[in-house]
Amino acid sequence: MDRTQPVDRTQPDRKAKAAAVPFGGRRTGGGPLTRMLEDIETTLARDPSITSRAEAVFHSTLPALWIHRVAHRLYGRRHRIAARVLTSCARVLTGIEIHPGARIGRRLFIDHGTGVVIGETAVLGDDVTIYQQVTLGAVGWWRDTLRPSGDRRHPEVGDRVTLGVNATVLGPLTIGDDALIGAHALVLGDVAAGSRVMGEPTVARPRKKADLRTDSA
Repeated sequence: MDRTQPVDRTQPDRKAKAAAVPFGGRRTGGGPLTRMLEDIETTLARDPSITSRAEAVFHSTLPALWIHRVAHRLYGRRHRIAARVLTSCARVLTGIEIHPGARIGRRLFIDHGTGVVIGETAVLGDDVTIYQQVTLGAVGWWRDTLRPSGDRRHPEVGDRVTLGVNATVLGPLTIGDDALIGAHALVLGDVAAGSRVMGEPTVARPRKKADLRTDSA
């Protein structure tokens, strides 16, 4: 650490928090409790507003993720109604909708979470970060009904991918490892590993004289 720089002691050490979970790690296995503890550490590491493990437990990511794991097991055993009921409960509780058929990797973090939708055949790798209102969806039933049974209809997201606010990713495309999908981006094709896909930024322009006259009337 550079000792010439002042140290802010009012906030927790973010580097120490981030080191709690090896970002991009390949750790596998572990029982449900181990996975839950890993989720808590991930939330603590990636959300600057979270200052303790106890607070992290109440983050919207965790109930959505934990309920999904149970629902996914039920779905795989053909208990589809029970899985759907759990998914509906998670959506009401957190605002996050993850289809029970979706396959989710380790250390997923969903910041805020409201409006996030992840479709049935979506596949997410490890260490994915998702912000609010992101959709990992299909292109539409009128096309999906023409696909052979069992074909993937939703995106496959690689490891360490970040999906910004209101990003929309549609269809059986692939997003490579370490890609960044910016806020409000619409993605309809494959994204290479390490790429950045940015939405169109807002452009400020001077108001027209006619608009100014209308306001003053």
